[in-house]
Amino acid sequence: MTHGPTSPERMRVSVLLGAGHVEVRERDVPAVPPGEVLVQVASVGVCGSDVHYWRHMRIGDYVVQPPLVLGHEVSGRVVAVGEGVPAARLGERVSVEPQRPCHTCPACLAGRYNLCADMRFFATPPVDGAFAEYVLVPDVFAHRLPEALSDDAGALLEPLSVGIAALRRAGTVPGDRVLVAGAGPIGVIVAQVARAFGAAEVIVSDPVPERRERALRLGATATVDPVSDDLVGLDLGVDAFVDASGVAAAVRAGIRSLRPAGTAVVVGLGDADVSLPVATIQDRELVVTGVFRYTGTWPLAAHLVASGQVDLDCLVTGRHGLADVGAALDADLDPGTLKVVVEPAA
Repeated sequence: MTHGPTSPERMRVSVLLGAGHVEVRERDVPAVPPGEVLVQVASVGVCGSDVHYWRHMRIGDYVVQPPLVLGHEVSGRVVAVGEGVPAARLGERVSVEPQRPCHTCPACLAGRYNLCADMRFFATPPVDGAFAEYVLVPDVFAHRLPEALSDDAGALLEPLSVGIAALRRAGTVPGDRVLVAGAGPIGVIVAQVARAFGAAEVIVSDPVPERRERALRLGATATVDPVSDDLVGLDLGVDAFVDASGVAAAVRAGIRSLRPAGTAVVVGLGDADVSLPVATIQDRELVVTGVFRYTGTWPLAAHLVASGQVDLDCLVTGRHGLADVGAALDADLDPGTLKVVVEPAA
């Protein structure tokens, strides 16, 4: 193992101990195994999944057994490298792809490592995440961060990767018309990616006026209020629909808004079982699919931000230190919040 100028021995971490209960504790900084790097964390975005674990202690079959460290949207700097990793990586600013696939199962060998049956993913029980001063990362998933990108943007390449994966699944090409349900962080990111992919129209549906106004500033060409407007009655006939809301009614309305042979991509976290308009799906030969994380998205994500086609820094509406992780996880209760980051060094 090779260290940089500093060789930390102890670190602070924020641990989830129960619903609505986090606490800062000290732990040993782990030794760096072969093929991995130790990253000093600079910025961690708060994701909806973090909030769900914080409030409910589970997501589907993933049940928290405390203590658990949340946070999987990460950027930082390499401060130590394991055997087999070039010492030249020391000091590099990196964006972390928070996955540990096995690399040997059929899904991994087929290039779909996001579907690895033995996946270990940051902040998904029982794997600890990055609300900590230091994290271990496989060398191949510590992506060098262009100097033009901020630490916050580096952390938010993770949710941007979700947007890229969704639009790739949708097959979005220049000239397409795209409908997005939900103007939260993922919805706004999807809208920006759709424009970057060449979509001629990006329509965002959200019941909150402030969110609709913000979506118009950040990529949408039009917005719809699903409460007062009859979305299906508008007969939009879009090429692709992306659900970033997790609301069953929004999924059904979005599917009914597709043109024949259109594609619906479900991204939002909602009920495990939802009734769908099967007759519409059959009669129009629609494709309905999901997105589970991402594969091979970081180079494109960094390019979209560095080239100015996607703005991630503008999404950040709040910052908190490690001692204020509880406040960061509850920030979504304010409708003015879009994206909050935790800065462990603050």
